[in-house]
Amino acid sequence: MHPSERLKGLDVFVCVADAGSFTAAAERLHLTASAVGKSIARLEDRLGRTLFHRTTRRMSLTEAGITFYRTCTEVLASLEEAEVALCSEDAEPSGRVRIDLPAAFGRLQALPIILGFAQAYPSTRPQVSFSDRFIDPVEDGVDIIVRIGGPDAWPSLLEHRLLGHERHVFCASPGYLAAHGVPATREQLQAHRCIAYGRADGSVSPWRFAAASGDIEQQMMPSPLVVGDGEGQVIAALIGSGIVQLPTWLVRKHLEDGALVEVLPHLASEGLPLTLAWMKSRREMPTVSLLLETLAPGLASRIR
Repeated sequence: MHPSERLKGLDVFVCVADAGSFTAAAERLHLTASAVGKSIARLEDRLGRTLFHRTTRRMSLTEAGITFYRTCTEVLASLEEAEVALCSEDAEPSGRVRIDLPAAFGRLQALPIILGFAQAYPSTRPQVSFSDRFIDPVEDGVDIIVRIGGPDAWPSLLEHRLLGHERHVFCASPGYLAAHGVPATREQLQAHRCIAYGRADGSVSPWRFAAASGDIEQQMMPSPLVVGDGEGQVIAALIGSGIVQLPTWLVRKHLEDGALVEVLPHLASEGLPLTLAWMKSRREMPTVSLLLETLAPGLASRIR
């Protein structure tokens, strides 16, 4: 079979999978439902596999269809990006670039950089999503990933760059400290109301302390209040609920304007790593390349 023959029907197949029916796909492609159905039938006949479960009410991908869909979306995206790259060699960056960011850090620190990039290069189309889980960049169609923490070993299809580490500080509102005193030691801190971070599985994260040896020590603190979101912890601290340990990127503004006050600075510790990762196959795309060059120094300056 000629290589060009293998591409026939892929765009129709992906559109049907996305739309959920022949009729909806036909409307998007400006074809008849019959033409769409025949295209899928020819594709299934060529592959020797059934790609869709069909009932009178709905269509869904078979296991073979799911596998084929993932490959097709990657192939079509690569073709689109190759075309964009050729058209952009002598022009400013343009086209879609998909970025996935950690929720809080992404909104507060990374998104302003991306919005500035989009304003500087109006022909680009950043598509930003937020998640704290580690995603599959191929399955989710993501070009660039920013993560705080992350896997010990990154997938081989990704390249990555360590941009720095968080710095965790202890802080509280002036009102709380006026009412309860300012702790001067780790032992005194245990007598205070500590606002802890709770994970999704119900466990509570220990606090991190810089030791005289240079190591990081962890300790569970007495915590009458547990909040499962960093921004929620900030709100609790601002209204005087207690002392909180948070990364500087999350509380810097409040420390600068005096809404929060740092305590025990000698016990502040290094936190999780910040990593910028990208699909190897996308690195030479002008938009991806320039956005990476913009994000790397911008994020590195915002993590501490």
